Amino acid sequence: MKIQSTKKSSQAFEIWRRFRKNPLAMTGLAIIIGLILLALFAPVIAPATERDPGYDIQNLRNVLQAPSSAHIMGTDNFGRDVFSRLAWGARTSLLVGVVVVSVSLTVGVTLGSVAGYYSGLTDNIFMRIIDVLLAIPTILLAITIAAVIGGGLTAVLVAVGIGGIPGYARIVRASVLSVRGQEYIEAAHAIGASDFRIIFKHVLPNCMAPIIVEATMGMASAIAAAAALAFLGLGMVPPSPEWGAMLSDGRQFMLAGHTHLVLFPGLAIALVIFALNMMGDGLRDAFDPRLKN
Repeated sequence: MKIQSTKKSSQAFEIWRRFRKNPLAMTGLAIIIGLILLALFAPVIAPATERDPGYDIQNLRNVLQAPSSAHIMGTDNFGRDVFSRLAWGARTSLLVGVVVVSVSLTVGVTLGSVAGYYSGLTDNIFMRIIDVLLAIPTILLAITIAAVIGGGLTAVLVAVGIGGIPGYARIVRASVLSVRGQEYIEAAHAIGASDFRIIFKHVLPNCMAPIIVEATMGMASAIAAAAALAFLGLGMVPPSPEWGAMLSDGRQFMLAGHTHLVLFPGLAIALVIFALNMMGDGLRDAFDPRLKN
């Protein structure tokens, strides 16, 4: 057990060594850590004061203010501080990313592992269902589901979560097919291990690299899809702060010169998606043994 634990620690250290040699991946990691800190400490960073009583309370005496020392990102058409709303909106974006990836990952990994392990009729049934979902553009499927369920955070989580299932199922199925014929799987069969134990104890642990990479990329896609739904009016219900909704609300004031209402939410969305994609690329390279130096 000690030898096995040492081997796993050594592998993890080697992955981290290759990951940290990638400057773009480390930049992405730093941005994500900053976003997490911004979300966690939003009540401290953007507290309610007598002048600005919170991200959700209107201050009509202070509407459409340009960025200044008092409001570093300006105010919106209701007098709410844009930076405060961005900080609190980071919580929504992180929540959407984590919950959507967790749901999509759980369902997709289950479907993909069962289909790949048993193959045959089970594989055909599961994969045809996945093919149907893949035939529909993800954002169109999410819009349809959100429109049926109605607006709000739950609708976003369900809509985007269902749209992310096929990607995980396909990747896991391919990974399971590549390892199920290995000698250690046959040895587990020989000693009478159950299928459940073989799948979750021996097969899936050896498929974790592509799953982790897909989860990182999937979080970026989930945040982008949630922002798109909010932009179309199918996301969070006002006055809850959400970056896509802020972008949608601010576009009507662009021609009047209030570009800060779309600039900062747009930058926030672009920055977090860039960071997660760079992290995903870095993890893919770090897990690839062919890139070992």
